[in-house]
Amino acid sequence: VQLVESGGGLVQAGGSLRLSCVVSGFTGDDYDIAWYRQAPGKQRVLVARQDTGGYINYADSVKGRFTISRDNAKNTVYLQMNSLRPDDTAVYYCNTVPPGMVSWGKGTLVTVSS
Repeated sequence: VQLVESGGGLVQAGGSLRLSCVVSGFTGDDYDIAWYRQAPGKQRVLVARQDTGGYINYADSVKGRFTISRDNAKNTVYLQMNSLRPDDTAVYYCNTVPPGMVSWGKGTLVTVSS
C-alpha cells in the first residue's frame, strides 16, 4: 500500500497549484480520503476530505480556495489550490479518514512567497 504525493513547489501569493496523490495497493474508493498539511513547527491538520459517498468538507482556512476531487479509475486524488497565501506553506499529504489506515507518504512541499 502506497501513497505518493506530487505537484508541490514554490509559488507567489495569489497563485495556484494542483496536487496529486496516487494510491496504490488498494482501491481508491475503498476509503474516505483527505489531504492534510503540516506547517513548520505545527501539527498535521486536515485540509480537505472526500468520502466514498461523495461528502466533501474543507477546513475553514481553505474554503472557497481549495477543491478536492478524486478519479477512482486512476486511483488518484487531487487538490486544486487557488489564491494561495503564505500561511498555506506546508508539506501536504494524502491519507485516509481517519488518518493512518495506510502509511504516510513523503508528502509534497508547497511554499508560498509573499
